[in-house]
Amino acid sequence: MAKTKRKKSLVREYTEIIVLAVALALFVRTFFIQAFRIPSESMEDTLLVGDFLFANKLLYGPKLPFVDVRLPAIRQPRVGDIIIFRYPNDPKVDYIKRCVATEGQTVELIDDQLYVDGVLQKEPFTKYVFGHRPDRHFGPFTVPPGHLFMMGDNRDNSADSRAWGPLDKKLIAGKAMFIYFSWNPRAHTIRFSRIGDLIK
Repeated sequence: MAKTKRKKSLVREYTEIIVLAVALALFVRTFFIQAFRIPSESMEDTLLVGDFLFANKLLYGPKLPFVDVRLPAIRQPRVGDIIIFRYPNDPKVDYIKRCVATEGQTVELIDDQLYVDGVLQKEPFTKYVFGHRPDRHFGPFTVPPGHLFMMGDNRDNSADSRAWGPLDKKLIAGKAMFIYFSWNPRAHTIRFSRIGDLIK
C-alpha cells in the first residue's frame, strides 16, 4: 500500500512539473520571445536560409491569445528594424522583412536607390542580383496610419510591400534579435560562425 501511494505521489509530482514547464514555455512564447526559421532567400545576405533566430515579442507589445488586444509597447517599430509578422494575405504564415518606412513617410524606389521623404537612404545591407526589373521602380507611396512599409534586403528576390501593400501593425509578431542556430541546407553543415550573431 505504501509503495502504491509512493508511485502515485511520484507520478503526480512529475505531472505537475511537466504541466508547469509547458505553462511557463507558453507564457514565455506568448509574451517574451519566439523562435523562427528563415525559409527563403528574401533577406540575404543579412539572414540566410537555415538560420534559426529568436524574436523579441515584448518590445512592440505582445498580442494576447484569443483576443485582438495587445499589451503596451516599449517602443514603436523604427526604420531599419527587422520584423517578424503574419503575412497579410495568409495570417497563418510568418514573414520576416526590414522596415524601410513608417506611417506618414513617403517611399520611392528608383533603380536600386531607395528614397524616404525624398532623402536617399544608405543601405549597405541590400542585395540586387538580376538585371532591370519592373519592381526596381516603385512609388512614390505614402504609408497610411497604423502601417509600415516592409522590404526584403534581397530586393530582386523578395515578395514585400511593393507586391502586397503596407503592413498593418496589428500583424506584427516581434523584432528579430539574434541567431541561435544556423544550418546550411546545401552543404548539410552547421554554420558555427553565425551562431550568436545579433541581427541588425
